[in-house]
Amino acid sequence: MTQTRKRLALAGATGYIGHNLLNELKKKYDVIALSRNGDDKDDEDHVEWRSCDLFSLNDTIDGLQGADIAIYLVHSMMPSAKLTQGSFEDMDLILADNYARAAKENGIQQIIYLSGIIPEETEDLSRHLKSRLEVERVLGAYGTPVTTIRAALIVGPKGSSFPILSKLVKRLPVMLLPEWTRNQTHPVALPDVIHALGASVGREDLKDRAIDIGGPESMTYKEMILKTAEVMGKNQPTFDIPLMTVKLSRLWVTLVSGEPKETVYPLVESMVHEMVADPDKMVDGISDGKVTFEESVRMALKEEQKEKDQKKQSGHSSKKEKDEVLDVRSVQRVRLPEGRDANWAADNYVSWLSSFAKPFLTSVANETVVKIQVPFLDAPLLELTKEPFQDAEQATYRITGGMFAQVQEGSKGRIEFRQIPGSQECLIAIHEYVPALPWIIYKSTQANIHLLVMYLFKLHLLRLMQTTEHAPDESDMIVPETNA
Repeated sequence: MTQTRKRLALAGATGYIGHNLLNELKKKYDVIALSRNGDDKDDEDHVEWRSCDLFSLNDTIDGLQGADIAIYLVHSMMPSAKLTQGSFEDMDLILADNYARAAKENGIQQIIYLSGIIPEETEDLSRHLKSRLEVERVLGAYGTPVTTIRAALIVGPKGSSFPILSKLVKRLPVMLLPEWTRNQTHPVALPDVIHALGASVGREDLKDRAIDIGGPESMTYKEMILKTAEVMGKNQPTFDIPLMTVKLSRLWVTLVSGEPKETVYPLVESMVHEMVADPDKMVDGISDGKVTFEESVRMALKEEQKEKDQKKQSGHSSKKEKDEVLDVRSVQRVRLPEGRDANWAADNYVSWLSSFAKPFLTSVANETVVKIQVPFLDAPLLELTKEPFQDAEQATYRITGGMFAQVQEGSKGRIEFRQIPGSQECLIAIHEYVPALPWIIYKSTQANIHLLVMYLFKLHLLRLMQTTEHAPDESDMIVPETNA
């Protein structure tokens, strides 16, 4: 009797870890590969590509449909729109919350998540590690068991940390090493990470557990630099210096490596922590990587050179560039008064904005449609249509018209209010908003006004919480603004 293959959904299937993991998973499972541009990919044996924008809950629910287990390899360090306002931490929370909600909706049996090693002292974590831990908690907030694979520096030809290290070694004749390079870390080879993720699939004993993984040896960042130089055949002098701060280090690393600061800054900030696998959080056959650091560096450099050669032989890609979309994503985090939720915030948005901006703005509302107007114009600046909500922790207004918005058939511009599970914090997000103003004018006016209004809204909430000992009255209700 033929055993039915499990179906796995893989978020982050086009990333350097996801691509390699996909090639392994399809040997044993049917894989639903999720990508924002999945329609551009061709299905193959045991692989079905699906277009899925993880910033959209509906997209994510559709993407996970039919899957038994879901793997999450997503990180949002890089901007996801023409203009992105907000921190990568808040972007990551939205993505994780959608994934966790979609997993619950589809009856997913297990989420497998690749994170970073979390030090014992969690009080002063770097932004990057604090975000990774926050994502881990949100993924498990809706009842789906989560298996978290925690790794320090992953040695592979692409990704983030190792390419930065290799470029520093290649480009610098002398290395000035600040104090944080004496911290211990636990590098692990890409094949060992792929093995750990694949070996966790369907393991009942690993559900709701965080598992540290690492290679055969831990070492300092300085030792990694010296060993990488040795593999490259470089005799690289190094000098320990006590004066270079983390802020100065991240700027220096950005300039030398040529990597974007959105990637470099959070990673360098995390290097102040000792990141070594905890024996109490290790699992035999999963945590104990077999590939040595030197061997993993050779493999990574060889693969990197192979890809360069292939690009030279094939020339430039013949794919046509897609037209650039002048869209906006803006996310801010606020704290709601006790007893209030995201649906409360969404319902009272207009009344707060209208009262705050008198006499310049007014609002007209019926049961579902809100029009934000200026007194001397008949046409609204923005027209918002509230979607039916499934729970009080998330509410959405669609941007359905107005002089400030380009709205066409199929437009997905929206304003979301999303409460972070287990807290009074709320994310207020504008997604896929396409302004009608010329882009240069929009960036210098409306975009900045939005940030100012959000700042004032946060102050208003703070004053409300400080001056009232009871839940706010209906007249006190406030909500954030759209991009008005």
